[in-house]
Amino acid sequence: MTSIEPRALRNAFGSFMTGVTVVTARRDDGTFVGFTANSFSSVSLDPPLLLVCPGKFLSSYETFANCTHFAVNILSEGQEEVSNLFASFKGDRFAQVPHFFDVHGVPLIEGAAVTFLCATEQVVPAGDHCILLGRVVDFSHADRAGLGYVNGQYFSLGLERAAFVETSGTAICGAIVEDGENVLMVRTAEGLRPPHCTHIERGRLINELRETLVSKGIAADLGQAYSVFESAKPRAHYTYFLATGHIKTPNADIIAVPIADLANQTFASAPIARMMTRFALEHQTRNFALYLGDTEDGAIHTATTRM
Repeated sequence: MTSIEPRALRNAFGSFMTGVTVVTARRDDGTFVGFTANSFSSVSLDPPLLLVCPGKFLSSYETFANCTHFAVNILSEGQEEVSNLFASFKGDRFAQVPHFFDVHGVPLIEGAAVTFLCATEQVVPAGDHCILLGRVVDFSHADRAGLGYVNGQYFSLGLERAAFVETSGTAICGAIVEDGENVLMVRTAEGLRPPHCTHIERGRLINELRETLVSKGIAADLGQAYSVFESAKPRAHYTYFLATGHIKTPNADIIAVPIADLANQTFASAPIARMMTRFALEHQTRNFALYLGDTEDGAIHTATTRM
């Protein structure tokens, strides 16, 4: 049998986009426990069942493997810090997170998109985890977008959708294409810029961007939205995505620039220069965040960590 390398398998599993949950319970002594999990799934509507998979490495594993009640809190966009806290902090997590209690004294996370209150239906041993099957006895569903997770990174679908909100002016859609330790850039008279396409019909932007990359000889896979901003003069709406790829067909306009040397380059505009400088800094830690704003002012939505 072929040996499977655990880290490679984890990375492969991580390619599946999921939501982020915090699973909570109450110990017999009255203390509270919780852990961050994306190993969550709905199972059945009749009866109403869900499952989550606590790992045996958890200090709270025995509590979850033997509890009579627990809760699954699906986190909302903007609750990355809550996820990080329950994924890594070793102290009193609940002292730092607003919460309240269900009728069984199980803590529930304030601000969650959805909260499921569960009675334990069955616990099934499963390798280095167990399958905790719960019967949903009650739930609350807020009008909030859920926090997403893929490839070791958080993403906010609601924020990424903001890239395609109808606005006036030209829509420009581009990609920061990472090729190993280089980034693929277009050489123009004004300076370097990522490859992009221009279109008024926003529904075509992604397809046109892919077609543009192919026309430039670039084979690439698009990832998360990275920078969304507007300029007043000329009136334009910019959306740039992260991507990985390589030069498939040489093109005189496309050059591979070392990411470590981006700070020394001349770029086609000041907003592009700021974006690429931020990309070079964030590349060092792989902690990429989404920028939303205009060419002068905006907000960075930090959204990357590993669970």
